[in-house]
Amino acid sequence: MKEKNCSFPAPVVFRHRTFDFSKRSYIMGVLNVTPDSFSDGASYYDPDAAIRHGMEMAEQGADIIDVGGESTRPGADPVALDEEIKRIEPVIRELSKRIDVPISIDTTKADTAKRALDAGAEIINDISALRVDSEMAAAAVSYDAVVVLMHMLGSPRTMQKDIGYESLINDIYSFLKERIDLAVDRGVKQNKIIIDPGIGFGKSVEKDNFEILGKITRFCDLGQPVLVGVSRKAFIGKLLDADIDARDMGTAAASAIAIHNGANIVRVHNVEQMKIAAKVADAVLRA
Repeated sequence: MKEKNCSFPAPVVFRHRTFDFSKRSYIMGVLNVTPDSFSDGASYYDPDAAIRHGMEMAEQGADIIDVGGESTRPGADPVALDEEIKRIEPVIRELSKRIDVPISIDTTKADTAKRALDAGAEIINDISALRVDSEMAAAAVSYDAVVVLMHMLGSPRTMQKDIGYESLINDIYSFLKERIDLAVDRGVKQNKIIIDPGIGFGKSVEKDNFEILGKITRFCDLGQPVLVGVSRKAFIGKLLDADIDARDMGTAAASAIAIHNGANIVRVHNVEQMKIAAKVADAVLRA
């Protein structure tokens, strides 16, 4: 049975701009300042290279630059706080001076988030949905930051080892609802919350990720903008029998389907290609 179309969520308000999802979808560009991320590990580990790439993605049409200093690939080991801050702080500080789009910090640590927000970031992208650090919500509130709450089983080190759901979509829905309620109870404004069903984070490569893509409308019922990140992930690689650097066409297809089914923001490595796919998906959705 065909899923119903989503109604567009209320706008998200940043410091100097508002994202109006009734007009179009938005693109988050991935900027990993790490030596070991699954797709572009070491490519932008050098701060100057990271800054150049962030500027390039902004020029290509990225609406958000998501900076991360700790790999969240399956099996990844945690990074010490000081090391994570050392990686991301100079990049965010410089990018915030040079580009006119919101910068996101991809972290589960409140102290890292605060240093990033001091440096010019406006979004906390927390894959733990405020579970790892009890001070994360307070950090978001004190800076009036936008927060992304993502579903994940366990931690990056363990998430693909014991995958099991009573009901995949209902379980994710219930988790996200509980985390939204908790964030609001701790003072995060409703128009500062984005949700992410966590494709690839404790989901089976063969089935779960595809089911989520087909049923994104379910998460629209939560009333928050939905972010989806499929870029170059293993389920695309397995389906296409493609190495990481040959998954961008699959990423564009999956992201366009996500937009048509209700995603408001897509997180990608190849911004230039995704702008084209998103424009077509938006035209169909709004026809």
